[in-house]
Amino acid sequence: MRRPDGIQIGALVPLTRPGWVEAGRHLLAGLELAVRDVNDAGGIVGRPLELVVRDTAADPQRAAAAVDELDRLGVAALAGEYHSVVARAAAARADALGLPFLCSSAVLDALTEQPAEWVARLAPAQSHGWRIYADFLLEAGHRRIAVAADSSVYWASGVRVLRDYLAPRGGAVIELDMRALAPAAVCDELVHNRATALLLLVGYPEPAVSIVKSVRRDQRLAEIMMGAPAGQPEFAGWATSLGGDGAAIPFLRYLPDRLSPLGARVEAALRERLAEAPSFVAFEGYDTVAVLTEVLRSHGADRARAAGSWARVAVEGTRGQIQFSRTPGISVWQWAWPPVQVVDRDPAEPGRLRILHAG
Repeated sequence: MRRPDGIQIGALVPLTRPGWVEAGRHLLAGLELAVRDVNDAGGIVGRPLELVVRDTAADPQRAAAAVDELDRLGVAALAGEYHSVVARAAAARADALGLPFLCSSAVLDALTEQPAEWVARLAPAQSHGWRIYADFLLEAGHRRIAVAADSSVYWASGVRVLRDYLAPRGGAVIELDMRALAPAAVCDELVHNRATALLLLVGYPEPAVSIVKSVRRDQRLAEIMMGAPAGQPEFAGWATSLGGDGAAIPFLRYLPDRLSPLGARVEAALRERLAEAPSFVAFEGYDTVAVLTEVLRSHGADRARAAGSWARVAVEGTRGQIQFSRTPGISVWQWAWPPVQVVDRDPAEPGRLRILHAG
């Protein structure tokens, strides 16, 4: 008996350097697990769901080319991507081609330059999550906050969110340009500027790891708090690289305080698949396929009808009920909002995460 033709979803994932490979591995694990669950339950109206994976390697041009290729292959929709600048290139191309794209993880507010009908997003916008992080800083008593910042649209956007939110509330953001400073020189700048907190708006593993080690070894900075709102400490490689030095560095993650029964089942399956605790990125991958499955069940592989249905989506995901809306200042259909937490690694047990603040 002939196997029914599958419905294909294109998946954009950073799987090689300079992409964040750990994040890509977790994102792909979530996507693949959800596809397996859909097919175990009979597929989409009897047709198997198939994932066509392309490695973006954190390269916007490579991602745009992958969108063109997947369009030619006839995929019903696009899923994935972790890096914001890469997702922006993919979103622009998908919108131009008329290819539905559900972005899993990228948070840059301006995911497209103009309002896009074909693009939706699961991750919270950067302005939403980073304001919650700024509230955490203020509640912890920090008013002079230094940021060690690399050059990119994403980091510049983060600095702007923090400055705009903190300034009216008595906070000051001191920007340290990492194009001009060596990690060791950051310490002198922190002392000179009397900063009480340092945020790592830089790439991982470098220069983030070197900055952390330099600050931890400087006795003048024994009381300074380091933070990483972009989530660099989320993955196990952070603890492997830094050990105890990587603890007590608060970061953002997008999980609820307690998982639903669906979330708990998925968490157990992801842990087995990854052989480690799944990050929030893996849950984002799973939820992406859950949403696209519901859209495809309702509208088949008709791209226009699928993209026209974002406003009517109502799917129980691993982290809550997922619905999309037009959110002020956001150019794509947005889930407003996933749960947001500020967490860190416990100094007494760096493999354990502590919830410090929820938004």
